[in-house]
Amino acid sequence: MTTSATGPATAQRIPYGPHPDQWGELHLPGAPGPAPLAAVVVVHGGYWRDRYTAELGTPVAEDLARHGLAAWNLEYRRAGSGGAPGAGGWPATFADVAAGIDHLAELAAAHSLDLSRVALLGHSAGGHLAVWAAGRHRLPPGAPGAAPRVRPVGVVSQAGVLDLAAAHRLALSDRAVENLLGGAPGELPGPYALADPMRALPISTPVHAVHSRSDGAVPFALSADYVEAARRAGDPAELHETGGDHFAVITPGAQAHGLCRDLLLRLLR
Repeated sequence: MTTSATGPATAQRIPYGPHPDQWGELHLPGAPGPAPLAAVVVVHGGYWRDRYTAELGTPVAEDLARHGLAAWNLEYRRAGSGGAPGAGGWPATFADVAAGIDHLAELAAAHSLDLSRVALLGHSAGGHLAVWAAGRHRLPPGAPGAAPRVRPVGVVSQAGVLDLAAAHRLALSDRAVENLLGGAPGELPGPYALADPMRALPISTPVHAVHSRSDGAVPFALSADYVEAARRAGDPAELHETGGDHFAVITPGAQAHGLCRDLLLRLLR
């Protein structure tokens, strides 16, 4: 696939469920060719909290569409702040991400999408959700997100929170993992076992973890340790060290973001 820009992209907001937060923006190249389009599901971050929205993923989705890809910028129910009960958290956030990805099967015919070439791209907490989603085929029957309709060819995790147990120990972002899952690992072993990518290995899906040692929001070690564990388990995982802060990977024009786009193009060629 080429990395040259294709011209102005178009975007359409499409619901995948009845809740106000169950929607995605489908970004398409301005001048798509005759062949079905490879697609990227963009999963935004924000430590799973409801004050952060899919607006974080819009610049990335626009850039991917300008480079010839369909980009499905996904919104989902997030957890309320401070542990307050809300629409998101466990299991709603996970069920939404799964349903949003699977909704590509409903969109494929009308928008000429190639379901055999779908990749996932997630930033920060979205990196966690994207890598979790890549392992949905290994979830037990009845678990949130089990039995996927759409199987990705690979994942690019951008400064992802890829080890929930470690993130909990570090109390990252004012105990964001507890806010997501509703408690500590010792209190909720079942949800942690189903939600933590480190507990899902191997998933037999390529994972590219892109991270900077200068990241002040998510420690570099969460990506490095995941990749090391994944490779020990036999998974095709790679660690890509880059520069810049936590947001460089989602800033079009930054070297870190360009690396992420190139990795997606490699997965989808």
